[in-house]
Amino acid sequence: MSDDATRTSDSYFETVEVGETDRTEARTITEADVVNFAGVSGDFNHLHMDAERMEDSQFGQRIAHGTLVFSVATGLLWQSRSEAERESLVAFYGVDDLRFVGPVVFGDTIHVETEVVEKREKPEHPVAAGVLHTAAEIKKQNDAPVITCEFLSLMQ
Repeated sequence: MSDDATRTSDSYFETVEVGETDRTEARTITEADVVNFAGVSGDFNHLHMDAERMEDSQFGQRIAHGTLVFSVATGLLWQSRSEAERESLVAFYGVDDLRFVGPVVFGDTIHVETEVVEKREKPEHPVAAGVLHTAAEIKKQNDAPVITCEFLSLMQ
């Protein structure tokens, strides 16, 4: 495939600007989410499953898996993408600086706030124009951050 066929002059990667921000819709994390995630992942840690034991913990109740919250956040991000952005996405390239900075309990509602922080061209890639670096904060309903990270996306 020629460069002309895979990279157009008005590609999403070329038009998106460093500094652009976005906020996703919100989603409530439920007990059913946590139980289902435990079954799928095999992570039955008492932090997520043992209500009696967690009553006396620093959290006072069970908390959701950080990886569940991260997974829900990626879904919220996909749902918030424009058609142009969806069509330009080649692949999820990775995540840098992932930190779980606060707990999510059953009934908390999360959303994601993002900012494009870097665009790195990738001329050697056969399809992608470059890597888009997007800083993300996953926050609860009170705007307290629960996860911070930087998403890397291969984009046309």
